[in-house]
Amino acid sequence: MAQRAVSVITIPCPFKKRYISHRCSCYRAMFLLACLTLVFNPGMEASVHAAAQPSIKDLLITNTTDRVVVYLRAVDCFTKEMEEAILAGIPATFAFTLEVYQERVAWVDKKISFVEVKHTVKYDSVKKVFFVSFSEEGKEAEQFKDFGKAKSAMSDLSGIAVIPLASLQRDRRYYLRAKVSLDKVRLPMHLENIFFFVKLWDFETPWIRQDFVY
Repeated sequence: MAQRAVSVITIPCPFKKRYISHRCSCYRAMFLLACLTLVFNPGMEASVHAAAQPSIKDLLITNTTDRVVVYLRAVDCFTKEMEEAILAGIPATFAFTLEVYQERVAWVDKKISFVEVKHTVKYDSVKKVFFVSFSEEGKEAEQFKDFGKAKSAMSDLSGIAVIPLASLQRDRRYYLRAKVSLDKVRLPMHLENIFFFVKLWDFETPWIRQDFVY
């Protein structure tokens, strides 16, 4: 019997004690610098928000022999301030949230799948290498000399399984919702309860929706 495929419906939607001590000093200094920057340059936050807003592009829903998979790309997520923080050794994590809903005519739509994927970048200033780790099962961490390639690895999702085909009913309407946000990063030791990535670096894309039929 021929394999049944997912049909996408295009519907626009608006929707080492010395080492540890040294690192803590660096984090503390950067946090204080960020606070002073906001105090003495209050217009900076406005200029950051005036820049291109983070969003999701190139969303594609398809299927393998047994599951629905998703491809997408997050764009305009890296601000100048975030890049400077990463180059100073602060790790950054992008959290991709993927939800699948079944449309229901006489009732509220039913969420039938939830998947969260995280990508984390950490810069080693000694080796001058960017390490990018992935929460996807079986996907090994990668390292890059080029910051641009590291940012691409952070921003791209490729073939993420969101739901088995066996969980779908034929000729029923479904849709995927997706967004990307900056995961909160806690500072170490006595600063661990202070979030470094406050408003100036924080972001969350709008939800994007794509309908499909199995």
